[in-house]
Amino acid sequence: MRAARTAFASLASALALTVALPSVAQDAPPPPAATPAPAPKPRLILAISIDQFSADLFAQYREHFTGGFARLLTGAVFPQGFQSHAATETCPGHSTLLTGVHPSRTGIIANNWYDAKLGREVYCAENERDPKSTAKEPVVSDWHLKAPTLGDLMKRANPAALNVAVSAKDRAAVMMSGHDADAAYWWLGKGFTTYQGRQVSAAAQAQNVVTDKLIDAGAPAFALPQWCEKLDRAVPIKDFTIGTYRFPQKAGDYKSFGRTPRIDAATGELAVRLVDEMALGKDDVTDVLSVSFSATDYVGHAYGTEGAEMCIQLAQLDQTLGRLFAELDKRGIDYLAVLSADHGGVDAPERLKLQGFADAQRIDPALTAEQLSAAVSKDTRVTAESGQLLNGAGASGDIWFAPGLTSAQRKKVTAALLKRLSAHPQIAAAYDAKTIAQVPVPQGNPQDWTMEQRVRASFDPERSGQVLMMTKRGVVPGDPTPSYTATHGSPWDYDRRVPMLFWRRGMVGFEQPIPVETIDIAPTLAGVIGLTEPAGTWDGRCLDIDGSGADTCGR
Repeated sequence: MRAARTAFASLASALALTVALPSVAQDAPPPPAATPAPAPKPRLILAISIDQFSADLFAQYREHFTGGFARLLTGAVFPQGFQSHAATETCPGHSTLLTGVHPSRTGIIANNWYDAKLGREVYCAENERDPKSTAKEPVVSDWHLKAPTLGDLMKRANPAALNVAVSAKDRAAVMMSGHDADAAYWWLGKGFTTYQGRQVSAAAQAQNVVTDKLIDAGAPAFALPQWCEKLDRAVPIKDFTIGTYRFPQKAGDYKSFGRTPRIDAATGELAVRLVDEMALGKDDVTDVLSVSFSATDYVGHAYGTEGAEMCIQLAQLDQTLGRLFAELDKRGIDYLAVLSADHGGVDAPERLKLQGFADAQRIDPALTAEQLSAAVSKDTRVTAESGQLLNGAGASGDIWFAPGLTSAQRKKVTAALLKRLSAHPQIAAAYDAKTIAQVPVPQGNPQDWTMEQRVRASFDPERSGQVLMMTKRGVVPGDPTPSYTATHGSPWDYDRRVPMLFWRRGMVGFEQPIPVETIDIAPTLAGVIGLTEPAGTWDGRCLDIDGSGADTCGR
């Protein structure tokens, strides 16, 4: 090329001609790529929560998935999502998924918290103002939720949008749908039910009939997938074992049904019935359907996370998700699915000790509210007018003082309690509420947060305890029973880390290992459907979930 140009120039000079050289295409910069046109809005947002589905379980089992999880793995995969706060329980976690804000703003700081005026714990999804509401049988309500959900905001922008939720747990359905739900269902005793004063719809009634027949007939144990065999080992705990159960369904046993993979299958079936009954995703207005699958949590609590039980559960859930997606496909619905979790979980300490975690242990009974109350009363000579001095503690990170204490007594109790907790070998940190209230709301990568920042993210000065205690890694609360061997609720990453998966037909998938947060889900979905909200609405940020040149955040 260079020689040709030289010869051409010499010839031009010889002829005394002024010649303009032609441009050479391959030397010119390429034209800018055209920005892809934005995709049309999906007709349906399908928001899925898997209760207690940790990032660790996702990593452990992802290679074995062949159903719904396998489809999600072809979309936008964020394996390092975070429920960033310390109070890693069901209600706080679900409150972040579609509000886009931390529990410090949702007000949902735990599953339960102590109300000094009532002299009892209140439930996160309870309306204790209703005279019918009791600690054992709460009147289910969204009253405690301080932030709007995505469904609330969608309906505010266009009342024709439908906001629907279903779960085995009332608190999951309530926290994901929010204040303005067109329908919300959860399992109660012997069937799916809804809010007090609402009628159970024909779809839910039909699902209850199908479920009744299944329970009345009973069902055999689940077959163990071949890749689960290495986990099929009995681990002794007290006078019982875990690790080998197959979930046979005894005829007529409603109680056990709700704690097996079958409750997830029923939840998914009801979700499809509600799609048909309410014509979700059938017009130009985007609807939202929230589905929270609860059995992973029930199985994790009863049998831990590393036995054949959890392996069977996740294999069955994979197929349940596949059936749900297939039913939506049959109906020709353009849907965007997102899947995450309310929290992670840790295995039973008896098995952890056998698998390289020598420091795993049960919580010391000295850290229960009863024993702390007695000890602090002895230290300070302060007693409560009625009942015990302290409430919470144990499995809760919050400790609430009994009502009626003077300012001087509260100061004395706080100092003695912090001293006692700080000296305990199972306690990683303890704080008084004033200290946490002064911590700025955390930002930045959640994996780098200090303990104080994690606690601050789930702190509400109106509801949190006067003292907050954080146990060390591997300290598992609760005295084990055949239905309760493991739990969650700690500030450690095995409870905080959860996957975040997005999928829509035609989107360009990718995997991105950077830390993200569950509070990013709502603004991300809002970006896809073009829902704009004022600055400060979200604590999270919009994630671009299309791997092509298109930006789903509209930037």
